Amino acid sequence: MREAEIRRLLAANLLCGGCVVLTALVPAFCLEGFSVLGTHLTWLCICSVCVSALHIVLYLILKPGPSSKRSSLSSKISRFLKCCIYFFMSCILFHAIIVLYGAPLIESVTETFLFAVLLSTFTTLQCLCLLGPNIPAWIRVFSRNGAMSIWENSLQITTMCSILGAWFGAFPIPLDWDRPWQVWPISCSLGATFGYMAGLIIAPLWIHWNRKQLTYKSR
Repeated sequence: MREAEIRRLLAANLLCGGCVVLTALVPAFCLEGFSVLGTHLTWLCICSVCVSALHIVLYLILKPGPSSKRSSLSSKISRFLKCCIYFFMSCILFHAIIVLYGAPLIESVTETFLFAVLLSTFTTLQCLCLLGPNIPAWIRVFSRNGAMSIWENSLQITTMCSILGAWFGAFPIPLDWDRPWQVWPISCSLGATFGYMAGLIIAPLWIHWNRKQLTYKSR
């Protein structure tokens, strides 16, 4: 395994983590009264858009996925439209799952959906950038020993950390502490964000420590 590839992964992950931090700091200079807690929905929108844009740009620059043959313009447009549909379906699916786990069904619909968008940005969008709208490839990557590259290993780790972070973030909500960050869905979205950022750091470190044991075979 080439050290240069691990360094590329680390640099890309650090950029993504830095992007999340900047979405919490930079808008405060442009938007009056902006704060992650006070204007949480605004931050959810900004963070989702910025992280999505950065993921797409990094994918176009680094091209971490397997090389494909030159495709026609129509196939590229079809792939793009499929990715948009998959992302929207992911937002709907996450929204439904979040409601089944106890989020308000009628009240706070906007808050729940924007949280679902953020979670889809941290998980589904990465899958779409790396694997495309290919469900069998997604199933392979998230199966045991299914990763075929360090980028897919990183995808596994960041996705799981984001989902676990969102799940752990729900624990303080029912407690009667009356803290501002207990308002739905602040603690969950912050948990997902911290989980995502933790995954960005853990992934290259774990790959570096286990690089001698990791062997990737084409399937």
